[in-house]
Amino acid sequence: MSDCFDRAPGAGRGQGRGRGGGALLSGSGAAESGSSGARLGGSGFHSSGPAEPQHKPGFLQQQEPLRPPKTAPPLSGNAEHMPQTKVPPVSQDKISAHDCGSAMAKPQLVVAPVATSKLSVNAPEFYPSGYNPSFTDSSFEDGCDGYPTLTEYVKDFLNHLTEQPGCFETEIEHFAETLNGWVTTDEALQELVELIYRQATSVPNFSYMGARLCNYLSHHLTINPQSGNFRQLLLQRCRTEYENRDQAAKGDEATRKQFHAFVLFLAELYLNLEIKGTKGQVMRAEILQTGLRELLNALFSNPVDNNLICAVKLLKLTGSVLEDAWKEKGKTDMDEMVQRIENVVLDANCSRDVKQMLLKLVELRSSNWGRVHVTSTYREATPENDPNYFMNEPTFYTSEGVPFTAADPDYQEKYQELLDREDFFPDYEENGTDLSGAGDPYFDDIDDEMDPEIEEAYEKFCLESERKRKQ
Repeated sequence: MSDCFDRAPGAGRGQGRGRGGGALLSGSGAAESGSSGARLGGSGFHSSGPAEPQHKPGFLQQQEPLRPPKTAPPLSGNAEHMPQTKVPPVSQDKISAHDCGSAMAKPQLVVAPVATSKLSVNAPEFYPSGYNPSFTDSSFEDGCDGYPTLTEYVKDFLNHLTEQPGCFETEIEHFAETLNGWVTTDEALQELVELIYRQATSVPNFSYMGARLCNYLSHHLTINPQSGNFRQLLLQRCRTEYENRDQAAKGDEATRKQFHAFVLFLAELYLNLEIKGTKGQVMRAEILQTGLRELLNALFSNPVDNNLICAVKLLKLTGSVLEDAWKEKGKTDMDEMVQRIENVVLDANCSRDVKQMLLKLVELRSSNWGRVHVTSTYREATPENDPNYFMNEPTFYTSEGVPFTAADPDYQEKYQELLDREDFFPDYEENGTDLSGAGDPYFDDIDDEMDPEIEEAYEKFCLESERKRKQ
C-alpha cells in the first residue's frame, strides 16, 4: 500500500548498518621467524692460522661447518595447536663432502612455522560482530514461542529489522499476525507503540523503516480498544514531543539531538503513513502537515547550526510534497519559508558551511525540487512538446567555427555543407569499388619497384638468414 506515494527527491536512506566480523590473525609468528633465521657474517670462512696473502692453486681452505638455523619457538597458549618443525641433524660426513665439492657453501633457508588461527572451516555457523543471533529466522517462524514477554519479542524483531532491512517485505506479515495473537490489551498496545517510537528516534537510519512499520501495523492490527487504535496512540505519542518543540529547540546539545530525531521521524511518517478518506481514497495525514510547518518555525526561530541542518534535511525530504499540498489549498507557506531562509543567511551567526547548505536548498526549490515532469511518452515526443528532444544530438561546426546542432532551423543545409567539405573519399562507393579509373594521383605515386639500397639490404638479409639456417 505504501507504493501509492512516491518518495521525495533526496529521500534515499541507507537501510542497513555496516557489520564486520572475523578474526584478525596476528603477525607475531612472521616476526619471530624473521628474527630467528640464520645469519652469515662476512664471507662465512674461518681460518685456524694466520691469513696468507695468496692461496696455491688447487688448495681448498678448510671451513667450519654451518650451524643449522633455529626454529621459531611456539607461541604461548597455542602450543598444542602449533605444528612442530624440526631441522634434521646434519652429519659431519655430508658437510665434508659438500665442502670438497664447492668453495662456498650455500645455506638452505628453513621456513619457520606461522601462527595458525583458531577459526575452523568445520565451524557450523559464523556471526559477524554486532549481530544478535537470538532472533533468527527459525525463532521468527515460531512466533512468540520462546519469548517470556512481548517486550523482548518486539525488541528482537526491531533489532533484526535494523540489521537486515531487506527482510521487511517477507517477514512483516507474519510479525503482524503474531502481534494480533499477543497484543490483546490497552497496556500491550501502548507498550508496542512506545517500543517502536524509541527505536525510530534513537537508532540512526531507522526512521524510514520505523515509519513503514507503523503504516503497516496501523492497517493490519485488529485490536481497537477504547483508548484508541495503533495509529491514534502513535499520533498521541508524537504530540507529546511536539508540544515541547520550543523548549527542545532552545535546549542543550543532547536535548536538541533527540528533538531532531523526532522531527525526521515525523517527516517520514508524513510521507509513509496512509489514511483512507471518507470516499475511500488514500491520503496523507493532514495533521502531520500542520505539525511539520510549526516544527520548521521552531527550528528557524533558534538558528543554531544543528537546528538549521535539521531544517535543511526536513525540507529536502518533504519540501516538494509540502509545497504541492500547500498550493492545492492556495497557501504560500513555502514562499514564506524561503524568505525566512534568506533572512537567516543574512542575519544569523551560523557557520559558513550551514549558510551554503541553506543557499543550495533555495536553489533546489527554484528548480522544482529537482523534479522533471514528463509531458509525453517517448513515441509521442517531438521537438515542439519535448524540450529534451535534441539533448543527445552531437554538436557540429561550420567552416567558420560556428557550432550547430539538430535543433537549428538550417541544420540540413549546414550538415550537407559539412559533408561536402569533408568528403575524403568522393570516388568510392560503400562497397569499395574504385570509380576514379586510371590516373588517380594518390595511387600513381605508389611504385612497385624497390629502391636500389633497400633491394641490396634485403638481399644481404636473405643471405645471412640462409647462412644461419645451415649452421
